[in-house]
Amino acid sequence: MMWKTTRRLLLAAAGMAAMAQPCGAANGVTATPEQARTLAREAYIYGYPVVASYTTLYSQAVDRDDANFKAPLNQIGHASGTFSPRDTAIITPNADTPYSFAWLDLRAEPMVLTLPAVEAERYYSVQLLDIYTHIFGFLGTRETGNKGGRFLVAGPNWKGPTPAGIDRVVRSESDIAYALYRTQLFDDADLARVNQIQKRYTVQPLSAFLGKPAPAASPAIAWPRPQADATQGVALFRYLDVMLGLAQANPGEAALMQRLAAIGVGPGLSFDERALTPEIRQAMEAGIADARADLATFQAKKLRTGEVRAGELFGSRAKLQNNYLYRYAGAALGIYGVTPDEAIYLSYQADSERKPLDGRNAYTLRFAKDALPPANAFWSITMYDSKSKLLVENPINRYLINSRMLGKLKRDADGGITLQLQRAAPVGASENWLPTPDGPFYAVLRMYLPKAEVVDGRWKQPGMVRVGQD
Repeated sequence: MMWKTTRRLLLAAAGMAAMAQPCGAANGVTATPEQARTLAREAYIYGYPVVASYTTLYSQAVDRDDANFKAPLNQIGHASGTFSPRDTAIITPNADTPYSFAWLDLRAEPMVLTLPAVEAERYYSVQLLDIYTHIFGFLGTRETGNKGGRFLVAGPNWKGPTPAGIDRVVRSESDIAYALYRTQLFDDADLARVNQIQKRYTVQPLSAFLGKPAPAASPAIAWPRPQADATQGVALFRYLDVMLGLAQANPGEAALMQRLAAIGVGPGLSFDERALTPEIRQAMEAGIADARADLATFQAKKLRTGEVRAGELFGSRAKLQNNYLYRYAGAALGIYGVTPDEAIYLSYQADSERKPLDGRNAYTLRFAKDALPPANAFWSITMYDSKSKLLVENPINRYLINSRMLGKLKRDADGGITLQLQRAAPVGASENWLPTPDGPFYAVLRMYLPKAEVVDGRWKQPGMVRVGQD
């Protein structure tokens, strides 16, 4: 009830702001240029993850002509193999676990996700996200085990007891949610087995699960086609307004929404960048530039120094506590990352001398014999192009090295492992070669179901050492 009241107040405030708009002001914008710059900075940091996620939703579940289309809303689609450089819908993807995808429309009724039982040694998970990219739940190995089950995903307005046959109810803050499945692939020969597991993932409305008539369908949503630079300029606020209309106003954001209404951003509003005066548009673009500068500073002073770890950027609303800069950084650097209890991602953005990584150089990364990445499921290190934030095209189609490959890697004399990261194939054996692009790159070390020594910081991430020019 409190959320409904808050939403009514916000919509009323937005309407009053529109009526109070001075003559000649941009449609829906009542702020002065100075205020518009400040508010645009705040709105961009807040809204970037929402719109970045929307572009994925549109390509995967709305636009059937998109190469990344997977399945319509409330159906599940699969990647038949692991990600490659040709997959562009998600930046910084992992290439260890073939993905499955289900975008859920929870307005009319909840959806039931059924997981099959899998082998005890195989990791699998379903990450549940709302439109803000908050993680509101996990299913699978760590959280619900490998025995499978039936799980109800409900929107904010659904009420009722747990239906018979349902193992758990998980609630989304928004009416649109994302279920992102990861199924561990052991090796190339295991792909057929993974595909069989994927076929046993099911998504169905609660009414179908119970064998009852379906409720009345919700009105169709007119999804706006994202323009190529949807997340880069003032157009972001137009898509943000659409998505905010699909979530109840959170009480903790009431003051924020009242502020942002002065630039036409908020639930029930319709931002139109074409109606902006040149002065206001320039001010808002400056605010967006300020937001990007905030991200660059955060990345340089917090992430690269290790003061903030990548896992701190992802989680539920309760965990993030409305730290919008963290949420923005997570979406910009690796959207849909997971929480540290599920996996820990350690990024390599610079070498051991804190110089940016560049494929014109050659590097080594050494793990001592007794200091391999500590993970209860598996670990991997994956290469990405800094410009595209996608996997790196290379002649051997190797995008990562992981723990399942240990038996094929060349060991050092003392039993350790030295990986070679460079553009051209190294002289001699290439088992330990991870190809880099021609220019700037970064790598991500992932540890799924990390052990305690990773979580508490006892295990130290080894540095990447420059050993010369490639």
